[in-house]
Parts: sequence; C-alpha cells; structure tokens
Amino acid sequence: MTEKKISPSQKALKVRARAKAKKPKFVRAESWRYARFSLSWRKPRGLDNKIRRKILGWPPGPSMGYKGPKIARYLHPSGYREVMVNNVADLLPIDPSTQAARISHTVGKRKRADIIAKAKELNVKILNIKITAETEEKEAEEEADAEVAEEKVKKEEKKPKKTKKEEKKAPKAKAKAKKEKKKQ
Repeated sequence: MTEKKISPSQKALKVRARAKAKKPKFVRAESWRYARFSLSWRKPRGLDNKIRRKILGWPPGPSMGYKGPKIARYLHPSGYREVMVNNVADLLPIDPSTQAARISHTVGKRKRADIIAKAKELNVKILNIKITAETEEKEAEEEADAEVAEEKVKKEEKKPKKTKKEEKKAPKAKAKAKKEKKKQ
C-alpha cells in the first residue's frame, strides 16, 4: 500500500498551523479595563507593567517561543515561497516547483499583462493575478497569433511545390485575373 508523500513545505505548513492554533491572541495591557485602549497589541514599556515582566496571572505577551518552524517562515499558504516581480526579466530565475511570483503593486497594466503572459509560458504561479481588459486582450492576441502560425504551417504543407515553368507563368495569370476584374 502506497501513501502520498507530503512535500517538506506542506509538512511545515501543517506544523505552522498547529503552532498558530496554540498561540494566544495577544491583547494590549489593560485594554479590558479602559475603553480608550483598543485590543490591538502594543508593546508594554512601563517599569511596573505586569505583562512586560511576565507576572503570573496576567495575559502573555509575544515571545520567541511562539515562533513557527523555520522552514515554514515566509511561505505563502499555498506552500510556495514568494518572489517579488517588477518586470519580465525577474520571472526567469524563478523555480516553478517551489516558488511563486507576486507582482509588485507599482507595476502598470501593460507590463502586468506582459508578466502574466510570460508566467503562463514558464508555468510560474502568480499569487496576486488580476485579470484586466489588457490582460485578456494580450491573451487573445497571443492565441490568434498561434492559430495564424498553425494555419500557415498547414497551408505550406498542403501546397505542392511549383516547377520553374509554373513560377514564370504565375505573374501572367495574375495580370489576366486583374484585367477580368476591371472589365466586370
């Protein structure tokens, strides 16, 4: 009986999820006492602060012990390691099996469309893909170009090769066809 082998990144993601489940929700000191304090975490800095001093009975504060596994850090939930991409050249060193691209937010529509097209060519996953009109147009153009190229190849294969005599007669036949069209 064969079992599915789990990739190291998937295993690390599971360990990270288990560690995250054990981690408490860190709250700001005395936020439960005063309405003016929000629950969002702020580092305690006071001399007598009980959370900073880790006094028993007070809520825990963030510490090194709550970290996830080292191999799971900076992994996207999909299991890929993120790589920031600003142009098409940045896609070339990406390993599609372990890395995924994240297009920088400063990239414009036209360059974004180029990056998406190249990523599809290289089988690179894009984490923040946005399908825009430009992207769809670019894909449609590429598909049309591919179809035209296939048709040309098919036509060239079907055409019988002309002899030298037929090549000499071809211009005369074209001229006759033009004269007939003008008469009509």
